[in-house]
Amino acid sequence: MKIDIHSHILPKEWPDLKKRYGYGGWVQLDHHCKGQAKMMKDGKVFRVIQENCWDPEVRIEEMDLSGVTVQALSTVPVMFSYWAKPQDTLDLAQILNNDLAATVKKYPKRFVGLGTLPLQAPDLAVKEMHRCVNELGFPGVQIGSHVNEWDLNAPELYDIYAAAEQLNCCLFVHPWDMQIDGRMSKYWFPWLIGMPTETTIAICSMIMGGIFEKFPKLKVCFAHGGGAFPYTVGRISHGFNMRPDLCAVDNQVDPRKYLGSFYTDSLVHDRDALRLLTSVIGEDKVILGTDYPFPLGELEPGKLIDSMEDFDNKLKDKLKAGNALEFLGLSRKQFE
Repeated sequence: MKIDIHSHILPKEWPDLKKRYGYGGWVQLDHHCKGQAKMMKDGKVFRVIQENCWDPEVRIEEMDLSGVTVQALSTVPVMFSYWAKPQDTLDLAQILNNDLAATVKKYPKRFVGLGTLPLQAPDLAVKEMHRCVNELGFPGVQIGSHVNEWDLNAPELYDIYAAAEQLNCCLFVHPWDMQIDGRMSKYWFPWLIGMPTETTIAICSMIMGGIFEKFPKLKVCFAHGGGAFPYTVGRISHGFNMRPDLCAVDNQVDPRKYLGSFYTDSLVHDRDALRLLTSVIGEDKVILGTDYPFPLGELEPGKLIDSMEDFDNKLKDKLKAGNALEFLGLSRKQFE
C-alpha cells in the first residue's frame, strides 16, 4: 500500500474571482488547449498545468500505473489567498473545499481531503475547519508556512490550533509566498531555496514559540522533508543553548526535545537525505509525499523509499502507508 500525503488538485473551473470580489490578484484557469490549462494571475502565466491537476479519472489512471493506493488531496498553495479580504478568502476556500469533497465522495477508496482555510481571519478559519471535519469528512487541512506577517507561533493562530486538537484535525504545512525578487529572482531559487527556508522557519517558529507545549495533541506534518531543519537542527539547538536571551524567550525547551513530536513528508530526492531524515525526525514520523503532479515532485512515487537497501520491509511500509494512516487518523481497512 502507498499513501501519498502530498498531492495537489484544483477544480476544473471556478468563477471569475476578479468579477466576484471586485479586485485583482486572483488565479484563474485558462483552458487554452485540450488537456492543458494556464494558471493566470493578473494577466500573467503563473504555471501551465495538465489535466491530471483537475481530472480525478486521469489522476487515478496515473496512480494505478505507479502503484499509489490513496492520495491526500490539497489545493495548490497559490490559492491560499491569505492576502485578500477575509470573507472573500472564506468564499474561495469553500469553493475549493466543496469541489474537493465531491471528488473524495466519488472515489472514497482513492482520495482523502485536506481542506484550506482563511487563516488571516482565525474566527472564520475555525468555523471552516469545523465544516471541513464535521460536514465534509476531511481528516485535516493544509496551511501555509506563514500568514502574511504572522509566523506559525502567532498568538492569533492559537484558536485554530485549539480547534484542530479538539477536532483531531491534522495540519499539513506547505511553504508558500517565498521571496521572488532581487537575489531570489534567478535559477528557480524561490522553489529550490525559498521553499526549504520557509519550511525551516515554520518548524522553528512552532518549536521556539512553544506551540507544541501549548497544544501537545496537535498533529503537524511539514512538506519537503522539513526543509533544511533535519540537517541544521544541531546548529539550531546549539544556538538555542548558547543564546537563550535571543532564542528561549517564548519557550525554554531545547528544540531537540521536539524530535519525534511532528511529521515530515519524504520528499528529499536523495538516499542519504532520506536516511538522515528518518534518523532525525523518526522512523514513525516520515510519510511518503510526492508533490504530484508537479515537476519538483517524486515522479515515481515511493521509488526512493523502495531503493533503500538498509530499510527493512517493516520500515518501508511505515514510510509508504503506516505513518500516513497514523497522522490522518484513518485505518488501513478503509482503503483495502
